[in-house]
Amino acid sequence: MPAGGFVVGDGQKAYPGKLTPFVLFTCVVAAMGGLIFGYDIGISGGVTSMPSFLKRFFPSVYRKQQEDASTNQYCQYDSPTLTMFTSSLYLAALISSLVASTVTRKFGRRLSMLFGGILFCAGALINGFAKHVWMLIVGRILLGFGIGFANQAVPLYLSEMAPYKYRGALNIGFQLSITIGILVAEVLNYFFAKIKGGWGWRLSLGGAVVPALIITIGSLVLPDTPNSMIERGQHEEAKTKLRRIRGVDDVSQEFDDLVAASKESQSIEHPWRNLLRRKYRPHLTMAVMIPFFQQLTGINVIMFYAPVLFNTIGFTTDASLMSAVVTGSVNVAATLVSIYGVDRWGRRFLFLEGGTQMLICQAVVAACIGAKFGVDGTPGELPKWYAIVVVTFICIYVAGFAWSWGPLGWLVPSEIFPLEIRSAAQSITVSVNMIFTFIIAQIFLTMLCHLKFGLFLVFAFFVVVMSIFVYIFLPETKGIPIEEMGQVWRSHWYWSRFVEDGEYGNALEMGKRSNQAGTKHV
Repeated sequence: MPAGGFVVGDGQKAYPGKLTPFVLFTCVVAAMGGLIFGYDIGISGGVTSMPSFLKRFFPSVYRKQQEDASTNQYCQYDSPTLTMFTSSLYLAALISSLVASTVTRKFGRRLSMLFGGILFCAGALINGFAKHVWMLIVGRILLGFGIGFANQAVPLYLSEMAPYKYRGALNIGFQLSITIGILVAEVLNYFFAKIKGGWGWRLSLGGAVVPALIITIGSLVLPDTPNSMIERGQHEEAKTKLRRIRGVDDVSQEFDDLVAASKESQSIEHPWRNLLRRKYRPHLTMAVMIPFFQQLTGINVIMFYAPVLFNTIGFTTDASLMSAVVTGSVNVAATLVSIYGVDRWGRRFLFLEGGTQMLICQAVVAACIGAKFGVDGTPGELPKWYAIVVVTFICIYVAGFAWSWGPLGWLVPSEIFPLEIRSAAQSITVSVNMIFTFIIAQIFLTMLCHLKFGLFLVFAFFVVVMSIFVYIFLPETKGIPIEEMGQVWRSHWYWSRFVEDGEYGNALEMGKRSNQAGTKHV
């Protein structure tokens, strides 16, 4: 195979390479960057359901929960200060993701991961030793800065390092780490809540130092991606690294294509402005709509506030924390299903199946809560079968999200962007994700108070809309090399009107060079 690659019948390139132990190790270590995001999601809802934490920092919520029997169950956590504690992180992550775009582009993916780990570690320490609400919020802001950097860099790193045949599975390692982080946090919350003296919340918040150290140390030992090296002019080092990553000696085809993509990238003086060009309309649409819909699935109702939610619908503190552990375990297991199936069944199938599953479960949960609580939030004594039904359907809902919109919401945007706009477009994805995470965290408790069980129906409506969007507008990206992704837009019934062949001259030039080099057609 003289040129190191071949072209299959549909014009799609297939680069040589295999899943080497080296690339598997680097992707596993990098994917652990998701631990910090997941740990924070799991910890937030847990500590805000601990009476000792509420009594110290949010006494008004504590009084409504413990002392005021007249408070509507739906409204007992409705507090602007508590909401700010939870949502300030996501506003900070939004801001830092914009800065992280420049760092990731100019200095490499590893440096962004390093910054993410250090900032998250600082925030964890401040939260663990907090004595006042303002210390909690400052700590949360630093945590958000760390998450912004990590979420910017890690999905890009995984998509660029992975062989294209395994890109989906390896990239979903990031989501798997998020789910593991959530589960670990929920298990720790359950046990720390039992510590006598009521100071277990300090261990929950301070424990975030551990995942922060993992990504910090990991970023120091990881190599940078060949794409990033070439982008910064390190061509020989990049070629050597590419050989090691792919496990073959002849990587000239893929390397030449990476260099061509880099040259086009360097010709772009203003990547943010470049995003608005007509030929990037499909990329920009997906960068905005996929994270937008991901947050409107309603998953944050479950994962942010799982203990709070279960407590609100009548479980005791212990039972609510244990129910959160159960949903966290389902989340991890279902993500493993996605890792197995994403490169076999494709992205579109998982998106659509997961959407259908979530829709059915949201309707059932809304009916269950509505039938028992009505609008006054006074369920009386909850029978055991009721608790089992609610938790079962919430678990089925979580499973649907965990093998579809959860991992694919990060995977698909990170693999569809050309190198010249990749860092900027990934920042858009992270920013939109954090904007709507912030908005939902900011208004969820108030919405729960006013909409009651109808809140689940609101999210069910968006699940219908986003499934229709995927069916009509999202092409399948399974098994396509990351630098050859332009073909999916050129062959799409709608996006082809924006992305003409002439606008991807670089891709055509690569194809000609590939043929001239003696590539094999099958």
